[in-house]
Amino acid sequence: MLYSSAQDWRAAQNKRVVIFAMSGLGKTYVSDLLRDSGEWFHYSVDYRIGTRYMGEYIVDNAKRHAMQVPFLRDLLLSDSIYIGSNISFENLTPVSTYLGKPGNPELGGMEMAEYRRRQAQFERAERLALLDTSYFIDRAQDLYGYPHFVCDTGGSICEWVDPANPKDEILSALSQVAQMVWIRGSDEHTEELIRRFDRAPKPMAYRPDFLETAWTRYLDETGQSEAEVNPDAFIRWTYAQALAHRQPIYEEMAKRWGVIVEASDMATVRDQHDFVAVIGKALESRGESA
Repeated sequence: MLYSSAQDWRAAQNKRVVIFAMSGLGKTYVSDLLRDSGEWFHYSVDYRIGTRYMGEYIVDNAKRHAMQVPFLRDLLLSDSIYIGSNISFENLTPVSTYLGKPGNPELGGMEMAEYRRRQAQFERAERLALLDTSYFIDRAQDLYGYPHFVCDTGGSICEWVDPANPKDEILSALSQVAQMVWIRGSDEHTEELIRRFDRAPKPMAYRPDFLETAWTRYLDETGQSEAEVNPDAFIRWTYAQALAHRQPIYEEMAKRWGVIVEASDMATVRDQHDFVAVIGKALESRGESA
């Protein structure tokens, strides 16, 4: 790890962290808080994905829909209007909307073949965005003069890594330049995440093998064809399984590559001093258990 002890962490003039967890456990909250202090550069992996690696896909998809409307089609073909994606740290909806959901098109779904294609695009984009972390650490300090850096990862980081592999490309690259920090939720947090997702299901990214298994099981259990599947029903059904699938991967990532901070402890952070103290405590705990 980048910091061998809590003392090294507290004394470091340049503090760098990569935070990973399921969405909804405070990654972006604490990253925004640190950015607002004026001393931390906030690198949002999802924002990088949406602007650098999937921006054209997102805009072209919007144009494709606009071209189906004669009035808008004529304006686009004559370069009279411009269609763009208004992505921000607070609004990443264009990314999730593009990813979409498989199932009945009349209910907002898409064919599974197209869904797989977009999932593959997202996997490539997230891998590249994660590997850009080192570049942004240097950029943040050299160009803007930020002494500290926080990388706010997407919940699907665990889908593309093998924490048991000491040569894993992504984990090796990240751990060499920053302290890996897992925000671990309790059973109560998990239940709340499921309730929240059930109220407003959102597109997600999955490992291809997990997705194929889930899709096949869902079709078998419901007896539905691909065209009959309610997209929201499928992703609701898949979400709880995804949490269970991801939890042990997160845990192994933290065990082998970083430290663990309980979500309840991270929720107490009110400023950068609190954050430094919480990470220091996690490093102390790791040292005691080593």
